[in-house]
Amino acid sequence: MIRRPPRSTPKPSSAASDVYKRQSGWWPFLFVKIETDEGITGYGECTETRQPHGVVGSIEDFSKLLIGKDPRSFEMLLLDLKRISIQSRGGIAYKAISGIELALLDIKAKALNISVVELFGGPTRENIRLYWSHCGTYRARNYELCNTPPLESLKDIYNLGKEVIEKGYTALKTNIIIPGKPAQTWGGGFAGPIGSTDGVIPKDILTHLDNQIGTFRDAVGEDIDINLDLNFHVKPESAKRIADVVEKYNLMWLEIDMYQPEALRELKDSINIPICSGENLLFMQEYLPYFQARSADIFMIDVPWMGFSQGKKVGDLAETFQFNVAPHNYYSHLSSFISASLCAVLPNIKIMEIDVDQVSWKDDLVTNVPEITDGYMKTPSGIGWGTDLNEDALKEHLWDK
Repeated sequence: MIRRPPRSTPKPSSAASDVYKRQSGWWPFLFVKIETDEGITGYGECTETRQPHGVVGSIEDFSKLLIGKDPRSFEMLLLDLKRISIQSRGGIAYKAISGIELALLDIKAKALNISVVELFGGPTRENIRLYWSHCGTYRARNYELCNTPPLESLKDIYNLGKEVIEKGYTALKTNIIIPGKPAQTWGGGFAGPIGSTDGVIPKDILTHLDNQIGTFRDAVGEDIDINLDLNFHVKPESAKRIADVVEKYNLMWLEIDMYQPEALRELKDSINIPICSGENLLFMQEYLPYFQARSADIFMIDVPWMGFSQGKKVGDLAETFQFNVAPHNYYSHLSSFISASLCAVLPNIKIMEIDVDQVSWKDDLVTNVPEITDGYMKTPSGIGWGTDLNEDALKEHLWDK
């Protein structure tokens, strides 16, 4: 029996500024909470690790448009939010809209007493294959917060690979990691000193990367998939050199981001490793030239950044071009439920990202944690997203930076 949807209006929480920013150890989780006057609460996530204050400010600007509106009409509300931000269309505004949309979808599904998966016609699968993301990256930067061993040598990389197998995962993704005391990560795509903007891979880093990926392969054997994420760190010429070095390790994909589809297509045509890209794209219009140029083999979809309905549309568009998609998901457990819900309503999923190394209290932030067995997450089937935020736990981990 389906519950009657509320005729009420969504009202931002009276403690909205406390709800949005929650510590994750080294960056904030950003959550959106929307309440209705009939007692239904919806939760969304739009975690932005580099410009969180901009996203929070945008949510506060958008919130006045929601008051007095029907939360069930999420498409119309999204159109309204997009129209008032059309002159500043971009990542920060759109990520704020995404968090709002996810909370509205949670409300609508809860009002109907169904899951978001069922709301969008799923499920298409019972389980979603996962890969252990940032494998070694967080240990290089924050091993104490993760309560994990430091990465002081390639032997520690080897032991980490063995841990991936022991925990049941069948795939991992790593970045360029340099063990030591302390360990470091390499790349100037997001930040760095003078001279770090060229996108050129030095010979010594290239030699080290050969050793790093080779060590992971020795540890996990041939049956575990390995992905290497280059982010925005290198230009196509250097990416080709990297691919030549690591090709022998039979990677699932080489991940690289570029805002130029022809350059990415040039790289794809020059190497023998599948290319994954697109985590930074937000609209169907942005993906379309990449699809048309066949610039990559697999495309990332980031639901907390683009929203669920747009993610579904991008995934369906990818299907018409015969591409697989893979959710970009390095956030909280709420995001994992949201991203897994997208996997459950699309026919063309490759695999889903998840962070295994994290702060010890990550599980406390939600009422249900992902059910993961042998490297697969069970498709969410609970009402709404299948989990809610634990607001008492949230209050213990405020982000005030």
